[in-house]
Amino acid sequence: MTTVITSADCGNSPKNKLLEKLAIAFAEGDAGFILANVTDDIRWNILGEKLIQGRYDFAGALAQIKDDLVLQLIILHVVSHGKAGAVDGVAIFEDGKRRAFCDVYGFSGASGRRVREITSYRVEIV
Repeated sequence: MTTVITSADCGNSPKNKLLEKLAIAFAEGDAGFILANVTDDIRWNILGEKLIQGRYDFAGALAQIKDDLVLQLIILHVVSHGKAGAVDGVAIFEDGKRRAFCDVYGFSGASGRRVREITSYRVEIV
């Protein structure tokens, strides 16, 4: 199980809470929760690595990261405004690797019920 440390700014809006839950779901490999909250035309750009488009390929990518589980997730900030939001923090993996991340989300509408696009920035910390 992943230990999660969250910022005080995570729960001040429904969209922020959804983004926090998505970050935790990615860390824990909870593909079911993630897939339930994205559109069929989801687009995930992991900068410098790959671009994943469509629900089928997205589900395949989630299956690949499932074994790379996070021991500790530190969420520093969660922000949202209109059709966009972001989560940044640090993930510490079971093998001791540390990664700073920022995931920028684009929602399908201002209500923030489903994610249409994710851009992931990742930096290994040495």
